[in-house]
Amino acid sequence: MIPLGELISVIDLKKEPSALNQEFLKTAEDEGFVVQLSSEPVSLVVCSHNIYLSPISAKTLSKRARDMFI
Repeated sequence: MIPLGELISVIDLKKEPSALNQEFLKTAEDEGFVVQLSSEPVSLVVCSHNIYLSPISAKTLSKRARDMFI
């Protein structure tokens, strides 16, 4: 579980396969910041210290974060 204070962004890799996202991910991998949680990730979770490749959809992650405050 990631503290919400460390969360910067959740990016849907299926809906937003932009060149900019791919370049960002490549740079992060080269610098050792990427934590791969799945061999087939569907979302990119950008945090203050790491970037996680997650098998959980961005929509589900967003809903879970909102549900914590209700």
